[in-house]
Amino acid sequence: MKKRIKIVDALRGEQVGQPVTVMGWVRSFRNNQFIALNDGSCFGSLQIVVDIDKLGLETAKRLTAGAAISVDGLLIASQGKGQTVEVTAQQLEILGDCPADEYPLQLKNRPSLEYLREIAHLRFRTNTFGAIFRVRHALSFAIHQFYNQRGFVCMHSPIITGSDAEGAGEMFRVTTLPLDKLPKTADGKVDFKQDFFEKSTHLTVSGQLEAELAALALGQVYTFGPTFRAENSNTSRHLAEFWMIEPEVAFADLTDNMNLAEDMLKYVIEYALTHCREDLDFLNQRFAEEDKSKPVAERAEMGLLEKLQFCLKEPFQRLTYTEAIEILKNSTPNKKGKFKYPIKAWGADLQSEHERYLVEKHFKKPVILTDYPMEIKAFYMRQNNDGKTVAAMDILFPGIGEIIGGSQREERLEKLKQRMLDMHIPIEEMQWFLDTRRFGSCPHAGFGLGFERLILFITGMTNIRDVIPFPRFPGSATF
Repeated sequence: MKKRIKIVDALRGEQVGQPVTVMGWVRSFRNNQFIALNDGSCFGSLQIVVDIDKLGLETAKRLTAGAAISVDGLLIASQGKGQTVEVTAQQLEILGDCPADEYPLQLKNRPSLEYLREIAHLRFRTNTFGAIFRVRHALSFAIHQFYNQRGFVCMHSPIITGSDAEGAGEMFRVTTLPLDKLPKTADGKVDFKQDFFEKSTHLTVSGQLEAELAALALGQVYTFGPTFRAENSNTSRHLAEFWMIEPEVAFADLTDNMNLAEDMLKYVIEYALTHCREDLDFLNQRFAEEDKSKPVAERAEMGLLEKLQFCLKEPFQRLTYTEAIEILKNSTPNKKGKFKYPIKAWGADLQSEHERYLVEKHFKKPVILTDYPMEIKAFYMRQNNDGKTVAAMDILFPGIGEIIGGSQREERLEKLKQRMLDMHIPIEEMQWFLDTRRFGSCPHAGFGLGFERLILFITGMTNIRDVIPFPRFPGSATF
């Protein structure tokens, strides 16, 4: 192949006056003269100016949306509106045709997001999804950069595991046993001794427990990998397969944990605003247009870019669950019966509507809630001295509710064992985890950030299936 320059580099205009080769896909061909060419390296397209007489009618007919072409020409300053540079084509080659009567992505028909999910193998080619997945890449890089700059060790936790970090039991089983003739033990149970791992295994729901093992030797680590939940939740906020970022830090308490989480969120938001501005400007415009179509009562109070700046400009509000319950109990929506889930007493599990009220109406800033009731949190969270709460934290963001959940971990062996017994966590199978409390235990803390939730927030999209390349949810494992 010829050596080409990317369109993102051509648009910078540094090679004006020089011959260039560009390659990409036709976005549009208008007036038999102007081709809008995009190669995915940026949001913008490069204008190619062709001479129809030199090009020939047969070639011109093949310049349909989606066709892949290679162009040799001169990069010049543009005299027209809408672009600063353009290429005057001297030679054009069609690398791949795209029949207009069969191609499902046509400029004149703006396909719905629902339709695009059905053709997820092609939706990368749209402006919306090109922007989303460039932002996703940038956020991934920013997260690794954030932790690398702070001396964290990236740890790859196992995808196949025999432990359930959440104790929820909603897991995908991994087995090589013949499903039509499962081997049984004498008491009629499945004989997993005959399975590949000689025990019951499943896809991981979290890398946290393994990250704790590493943190209690390496000091500070983070995982960034796929996790799986077999919840039958067919909603716009749930996926069966998603990515998690889970840092764990030794010699850290709940305050350290909150500081790290707030710093990380602000870092990646600022990174996106700095390095993805063209994509975010487009998504901001898209967000505004979509918002106008909603009933007035459901419209967002802030635009997308305004919402991102909102999360950067002030320290996050920190308060306890108990304080939050009192605010919610006495709130106008609760007193007037506007909450779908009324807050009646301490111990209630907060819903998204409660979290968003605290962020968007009461404090008007991101919120960190701490010290939740023990009964509604996981077994590994450190028990507070009051005997009824744990040193947990959730970070709440506008428009989305909880974006991070974490805690100081229970480092005291006997308290952890008793909590595991109370929650029916199999202690015998978890001796490897308890060893970290037997041998050199120390205070430590960590949290989990669902990567897709973060992308959802930063891109302004409303369905989590639109921020992961190939979403997995009940009834769907296409592609």
